[in-house]
Amino acid sequence: MEKVRLQKYLANCGIASRRKAEELITSGKISVNGKVITELGTKIKPSTDKVLYNGKEVKEESKHVYILLNKPIGYVTTAKDQFDRDSVMDLVKVKERIVPVGRLDMYTSGALILTNDGDFVYQVTHPKHEIEKTYTVTIKGIVTNEEVEKLRKGVEIDDYITKEAKVKILKTDEEKNQSRLEITIHEGKNRQVRKMCEAICHKVLALHRSKIAGIGVKDLSLGKWRYLTKQEVNKILNQNVEK
Repeated sequence: MEKVRLQKYLANCGIASRRKAEELITSGKISVNGKVITELGTKIKPSTDKVLYNGKEVKEESKHVYILLNKPIGYVTTAKDQFDRDSVMDLVKVKERIVPVGRLDMYTSGALILTNDGDFVYQVTHPKHEIEKTYTVTIKGIVTNEEVEKLRKGVEIDDYITKEAKVKILKTDEEKNQSRLEITIHEGKNRQVRKMCEAICHKVLALHRSKIAGIGVKDLSLGKWRYLTKQEVNKILNQNVEK
């Protein structure tokens, strides 16, 4: 068997995403054949080298699983939380060591994928891969067509201009002074949809991710999950958004 980079091997074992695995290496939490490794360029031979994470042996999963969760509000999207808050890992109980693919903040509900396939995590979360994500957002105030057009063309958030987005008004309620929008983006900036709405001077009251790559959670109750089909996994990996 040919050698592979240590961070890729750790990701394939379901320890963490490839980028998080790099942090584990540089912080000295990984050893190979009894030696602590801190160099990111290190390669190993999975068939013969013994890799330990916090003193426990790491082995590559023989079977990959892909799970779609309808995340409720109040759960953090981390494998372990330093503040001991409720985690999405408490909702999905499987024997495989899985990690979340990307993140949803604690106050956002909706579609979240978890897997033990490190290559899948890398392909879906890397900036060069533009996967469609659709959100339903309730905002304070009555949104105008001009403001919607701004969201479509791109707005400035954190010294960054967002790329073109699909935006449509689902509902306006003058009595409650609220609007509901559907926003589809191809990027994954931190709290992007919230910041986009703030950029047009509307506070977000509720945010729900309804779809990832067109795969929705409408038929999943909050807190429930299911396995993705092979066809759905391929759809996510093969999605190619024109730039």
